[in-house]
Amino acid sequence: MESMSETIVILILISILVVLFICYLRLFSRVEKRAYQLHTTWRERDLTNMYRQLKTENDETVKREVSLQTREWERREKEHIRQDAITRSRKVIHGKVAEHLIPFFPSFPWNPSDARFLGSPIDFVVFDGLSEGDVREIILVEVKSGEGKRLSPRERSVAGCAERKKVSFRVIHPDDEERYV
Repeated sequence: MESMSETIVILILISILVVLFICYLRLFSRVEKRAYQLHTTWRERDLTNMYRQLKTENDETVKREVSLQTREWERREKEHIRQDAITRSRKVIHGKVAEHLIPFFPSFPWNPSDARFLGSPIDFVVFDGLSEGDVREIILVEVKSGEGKRLSPRERSVAGCAERKKVSFRVIHPDDEERYV
């Protein structure tokens, strides 16, 4: 009998060991799953943080680069605008000087003493023959130099009046207001 009771005890012990081993395997499987879940969550969070950090650093780098390029473009454009303004100013000054001095150029077809500078809306009125004491003709002169050789609307208007012979002569006596009309 003793051998039977020993056998039963051994079988019970083996059964307990088998149950314990099955419990161990189940527990090990759960622990392994939980560890995998924790690792995956940690890895995703870490990758997300790393992505955010890299994106922030990249954004800052791009902003700095854009800022540098913008400042360089502004510097170049300011220099270009400054040079353009200087060039235009020189041309305008050259044109204004030419307007004043053109009567003294050899190519000016009338006597410089007969020319009177107005500046606007036309440059000169030439009283041809005035210096000789007998005005033969009155000429309206506009001087054009450089690239802008077209007449402005005001200059075209004056030229149109002259071409249509819409020019008159009036004497005004300041002490007699009725004669203005």
